[in-house]
Amino acid sequence: MKPMTYRGYAARIEYSDEDGCLVGRVAGIRDIISFHGESVCEMRDAFHEAVDDYLELCAQMNKQPQKPYSGNLFVRLAPELHAKAAMRAEAEGLSLNQWAAQALERALD
Repeated sequence: MKPMTYRGYAARIEYSDEDGCLVGRVAGIRDIISFHGESVCEMRDAFHEAVDDYLELCAQMNKQPQKPYSGNLFVRLAPELHAKAAMRAEAEGLSLNQWAAQALERALD
C-alpha cells in the first residue's frame, strides 16, 4: 500500500473511533500538520489544503518549511556486522547501499 502524497509530503492516516472520522498527519517532519475527513476524497482534499496552508504560513513567516526524510540514513554498526554485510553485498553483486536498502524493504514488507 502506498501512502497519500502531495508536494513531496506523505500523510499518515488513522481512524478515530472516538471522533467517528479519519484523522491524518503529515509524516516525516517535526512540525505538526494535521487534518481530518470522513472519506478518502475528503482526506485527500484536507491533506492538500493542510500542506498548502503550511507552505504559505512558512513563506509569510520567512521560515524554511521542514522537508520529509532526505533518503540518507547513517547507521553505526559493530565492525563485524559491517564486514558481514559488505561481504554479503559483494557476493550478491550489489553495493552495500543497494543491499542494505533491499534488506530494509524486505524487513518492512
